[in-house]
Amino acid sequence: MEFKRPLVATLTAALKKRLPLFQALIGPRQVGKTTIAHQVLKNLPYPSVYSTADGPLPPGPEWIESQWRIAELELQKTGRPVVLALDEVQKARGWSETLKLLWDRAQYEGKDIRVLVLGSSALLMQEGLTESLAGRFFLNRCPHWSYSESARAFGWDLNTWLYFGGYPGAAVFADDEQHWKRYVTDSLIETVLARDVLQMQKIAKPTLLRHLFALSAIFPAQILSYNKMLGQLQDAGNTTTLASYLRLLESAFLVSGLELFSKGQVRKRGSSPKLILWNNALINAVSPKSFQKTLHTQSLWGRLTENAVGAHFCNGLSGTSSVPAYWREGDNEVDFVVTTGTDIWAVEVKSGRSGKIPGMERFRARYPQSKALVIGGNGIPLEKFFSEPAEAWLRG
Repeated sequence: MEFKRPLVATLTAALKKRLPLFQALIGPRQVGKTTIAHQVLKNLPYPSVYSTADGPLPPGPEWIESQWRIAELELQKTGRPVVLALDEVQKARGWSETLKLLWDRAQYEGKDIRVLVLGSSALLMQEGLTESLAGRFFLNRCPHWSYSESARAFGWDLNTWLYFGGYPGAAVFADDEQHWKRYVTDSLIETVLARDVLQMQKIAKPTLLRHLFALSAIFPAQILSYNKMLGQLQDAGNTTTLASYLRLLESAFLVSGLELFSKGQVRKRGSSPKLILWNNALINAVSPKSFQKTLHTQSLWGRLTENAVGAHFCNGLSGTSSVPAYWREGDNEVDFVVTTGTDIWAVEVKSGRSGKIPGMERFRARYPQSKALVIGGNGIPLEKFFSEPAEAWLRG
């Protein structure tokens, strides 16, 4: 039976109604956004038009105008609402201005064209939506596949998901690790870097961007100062360049550099970032170690587990006011700190069963109103933690 992510039902319900808003769907490559779009179009009782801008060269605004005209003719012919789905829309030059013009005109003329736009660059999508299309859209986020989704769709246990990460297109190669590594590296990582980042932004040092991603994959869930990165990378320029490139990688849903928590300010600019990759597959695809070797290397598996917890927060809290950070003071460290409303949550990830957590104790002495979450060990079982949405652990 075809697996359907929860967004299918959400978008189907929204597009069944005639709303003064169109639907926007953003998320990483290879997580099923296009599949979701086709499933939604199949569910709806209306004629539809689907087209994608994901080609070697970005199209111009005439691509959107042409697809819109097809939708208008379908509307004239059938007299029924028409759903227009535009995939990787951020790649079309002047896409937001063109869509604004056509959408406003259709609203004024009373034409019932219901629009779904999809994109894999958070930066470019959100720039276009907020600058030109403010008040005209509802934003839906399509994150990386969770453990519970991967378990239902692929029959994976927790360790398998922690290693292979849950990309649906790569799941069929899980029994052949070399093919899996090549698929993720060539069809996913390279495609995102070459198409979604380098083609869409003016990058002065593209080789540095690639090396920064590779460095992040070598040091997952680790705090790495920008000065140390400068020492590891050739032609690295300065810390400002590295920080801006790290934000570009975050906009492509690849890597986040979590910043140091300070009271009243979730992110402390200029602090050494804690590198979190949004999907563990991005780490293991470029690692020379096999699944079994990684599983039985305690320190490495601990890093993967910690990174997966950070990724669960990054994916689940994206677009909210809750931003994960970390805390460190001398030798004392708390793996993650999340501020949500007036609550401060200190999160520690344990791969063993050791008792004392000195970093947590020092943090809670400094911030006595904070709340604690211990994940793994004698705390919340890992399988339970990953089976619930990230925000569920931060309520109340």
